[in-house]
Amino acid sequence: MSRLAILSAGGDCPGINAVIRAVAKTADQRGWEVVGFRNGYRGAVENDFLMLGPEETAGLLPRGGTVLGTDNRYDPSDFPVEEDGRVVRRDLSQQVADNLQRLDVQGLIAIGGDGTMAVTRKLIEKVGLKAICVPKTIDNDLPSTDQTFGFDTAVRTATDALDKLHTTAESHHRVMVLELMGRYAGWIALYTGLSGGADVILIPEIRWDPDVVARKILERRARGRLFSVVVVAEGTLTPEGERVVQRRVPDSHEQIRLGGIGQLVGELIEEKTGIETRVTILGHIQRGGSPSPYDRMLATRLGVAAGELALEGRYGNLVALRQGTIQAVPLDQVETGIRTVRPDGPEVEAARAIGICFGDR
Repeated sequence: MSRLAILSAGGDCPGINAVIRAVAKTADQRGWEVVGFRNGYRGAVENDFLMLGPEETAGLLPRGGTVLGTDNRYDPSDFPVEEDGRVVRRDLSQQVADNLQRLDVQGLIAIGGDGTMAVTRKLIEKVGLKAICVPKTIDNDLPSTDQTFGFDTAVRTATDALDKLHTTAESHHRVMVLELMGRYAGWIALYTGLSGGADVILIPEIRWDPDVVARKILERRARGRLFSVVVVAEGTLTPEGERVVQRRVPDSHEQIRLGGIGQLVGELIEEKTGIETRVTILGHIQRGGSPSPYDRMLATRLGVAAGELALEGRYGNLVALRQGTIQAVPLDQVETGIRTVRPDGPEVEAARAIGICFGDR
C-alpha cells in the first residue's frame, strides 16, 4: 500500500490536528496510508512514528495542540548526537531519506512556520526529499499566505481576556496593559485591540512616544472615562528603539524569546499619569485551546490540498491561502522574512478613525 508521512514542527497552535486529520482522511479515501512522525524532524531522524488511520484521527478536529508532538530544536542537517559522553552535531539528512524509503513513504507533508520551511528546503536540496509544506503560526506573519490557521483562535482568546480586563479596569479606575504574542509583527495585538475596544495599541511596526500615550489616557480621564485599556505586542520597541528580551536559548531555532515590554509600558504610564496601572502577560494561553470554526475550516482546506498534491506527486510546494482560494506555491518562490503590519494599512486606519491611539501622534 502507498504511504505518505506527516509531521508538525515549530510552535504548536490550534488547527494542527485538523490538518493531520484532513491529510489522513484524504489519503484514506484514495487507499493510501499515513505515517505520523513524532516531535517534528526529530521523529523523522529517529524513525519514531505512529500510523494515522481512521481510528487514530477520530475526534481530532476540535482538539488543540498536535497529537504528534512538536519541536523546533531539531534540524537533521545539524542534529545533536551523544558520542563518548558529549553532544556533537552531525548531518543526518540522509538518515531521514533512508527512514522514509524503509517505510515505503512516497512523500512528506511538513506542518510548520518559517523555520520548518527552511529545514524542508534544505532536505530537498541535500537528499531530494519529496515534500509539501503547510504554513502555520498564531503570529500570522508568514509572507507566503494571506492568513495562517491558529491566528483567529489566538485573537479570540486574547479578545476574551481583554473583555475581562475592561470590567476590572472600569471598576477600579485603573489602566490595564495586556501584553500579547506575535514575535516581530503586531497582527495579534492589532486585531485584539480592534475587536476588544482597546484605547491604545502598541505594535512593532509603529514607533511610540510614552508622552503621547499618557496624553491619550489623561484626555480620556478629563472626559470622565476614568480607566483605559492598552494592548501591546511582545515585539514592540522601547521608546529608545530596543527590543525587550526575556531570555536567549542558544540551541533553539528561535533563540531570542521576547517578553517584558508590557511591564515597561505599564511603569511609564503610571509614572507619567499618576494612575494606578496593572500589567497582564497572556503568554501561552494564546496558543492553546480548541480551534475556532474558521481555523478548523482553513486547516481542513489546507490539509486536503496538501494531501491531494502529494497523491498527485506534485511535491516541492507550499499550500497557501491567497485571495480566498488555496493555492500551490513552489517552495523556491516562497518569500523569506516576515509579513508585518502596514502602518498605513486598512486595519490601522480603521483603528485611528475610531480614536485608538498608536502612540505616534
